[in-house]
Amino acid sequence: MPKIDKTNLTKEEWRIIRDQRRREKDDDFVPYENNGQERHVICLKHGNKYGPEYVNKLYNMVKRNLTLDHKFICFTEDTRGIDSHIECHPLPGIKAQGWWYKPWFLSTQLPFKGTFLYLDLDLIVFNNIDKLFTYQPDVGFVIIRDFNRQIRSNWDRMNSSVFRCKVGSQYNAWAEFEKNAMNHMRRFPGDQDFMYRMIKNDYAFFPDSWIQSYKWEMRGRDTLTVTARGRNFKTPGKPKILNDTSIAVFHGLPNIPDAVDDWPKENWY
Repeated sequence: MPKIDKTNLTKEEWRIIRDQRRREKDDDFVPYENNGQERHVICLKHGNKYGPEYVNKLYNMVKRNLTLDHKFICFTEDTRGIDSHIECHPLPGIKAQGWWYKPWFLSTQLPFKGTFLYLDLDLIVFNNIDKLFTYQPDVGFVIIRDFNRQIRSNWDRMNSSVFRCKVGSQYNAWAEFEKNAMNHMRRFPGDQDFMYRMIKNDYAFFPDSWIQSYKWEMRGRDTLTVTARGRNFKTPGKPKILNDTSIAVFHGLPNIPDAVDDWPKENWY
C-alpha cells in the first residue's frame, strides 16, 4: 500500500484510515469490483445513540437483500466494534451533529463517484432492495415520501431515512447549507426539512409501499402507548406486510431492540 501523508490529518482521521488499511490486509476482505456502474450503500454513525451492532446488522441485511454489485460504507468517528469487512470513512470536518451530517452527502466531496443509497441505522431490510437502485435510474435524487402520508394522502414532504443520490446531482442544496450551516440547523427541525425546502428539481419519491413506517403503517398508530420506558406497543403483535415492502423504518420510539413485538427480533440480524 502507498504511504499516506499524516501531516494534515487529525488523530481520529488517521485512526480510521489506519483501521481501514488493516481491514484491507485481512485475508477475508473482498474489494468492490467496479463494473463501470458504481453503486454504494452508505450509513452514518455519530455519537453514542447507536452502537456498532446497528452498523453490523445493517451490513448483514443489505448483504442478504441486495444482489447488485455494491460497496458498503460507514461514515463515523468511532470504528470500534464495526465488522472488519465494512469500509469506514471519517465524518467530514463540518460543525454538525447526528442527522445534520446528511446534507454533506449531497456534496461532491464524497470519496467515490456514481450512485449511492443512504440508509439510516434504525431500520430493518427484510426483502430484496435491488429496485431502490433500478427505479427511475435517470433521476438524480429519490427519497421516501414522509410518513405523515398515512394521515394526509397528499402529503409531499420528505423523509431522509432512505434516499438514493447520484453524487453531485443536488450539489446546490449542499452549497446553500455550507454557506450558513448554523442558521439552517436553527431554522429547520431536521435535515429532511432542509432537503424538502432546497430540493425542487431532478427528484422523485420511492413508491410508498416499498419502505414503510413500522409503527404507523405496518402496526398502526392506535397500537401504541406510552410506558415508563417511553413509547411502545400496547401488546405484542404482528405487522401488516405488503407484498412489495422491503424496508421497515423505526423512526422515533420504540427502538428496534426495545419493541415488544417478536418480528423485529426475528428480522434484525
